[in-house]
Amino acid sequence: MTAKDAPEVTAEVDAAADVEPVVAVIQHEVRPDAVERYEAWLARIMPAAAAFAGHRGVQVIRPGPTGRRRYTVTARFASIGFAKAWFESATRRELMREAEPLLAGDEAIHTLAGLELWFERGPGAPVRWKQFAVTAAAIYPLTLPVPAALQAALASLGLALPLLLQHLLVAVGIVAAMTWVVMPTVVRALSGWLYRRE
Repeated sequence: MTAKDAPEVTAEVDAAADVEPVVAVIQHEVRPDAVERYEAWLARIMPAAAAFAGHRGVQVIRPGPTGRRRYTVTARFASIGFAKAWFESATRRELMREAEPLLAGDEAIHTLAGLELWFERGPGAPVRWKQFAVTAAAIYPLTLPVPAALQAALASLGLALPLLLQHLLVAVGIVAAMTWVVMPTVVRALSGWLYRRE
């Protein structure tokens, strides 16, 4: 997708709640003779994006020494509105015009919100066994403190809830922790391994 299409791309996230954090996953296929110039361009666009309100960080997953020269850039924003402000900005449009001659194809942008933030979907997503391994490793530690914390809270309040309701509250607590605390941190920390094709 080229720079002139950026407003259409950002419209994809309008259906989500504007209060949710958003991740934009941007993929560029770089021409073999333009890698050094693309790296220099990256060094310019990243601080430009970081200067915009609501920007929450960026990561670059570089291609391996062989195979396709596909760069995956994940940019985090505090909300959809902040993401749209960057993608529709004159600053980004101008920088994308400079990048177009360096790319072997159109820019691809996927926007992720809510539960989608766990893993990218579609082309370039982590292989299933890695998704499973990371999710299981993240959930298991939560199965110990969350039920214990619930039991302690109920005891302190002198409440005795039905067992099914207790299980529901535990599930809600684990999913909330996974969505807003654990998985964004884990995926960010392991992104180099998760998205590397082996």
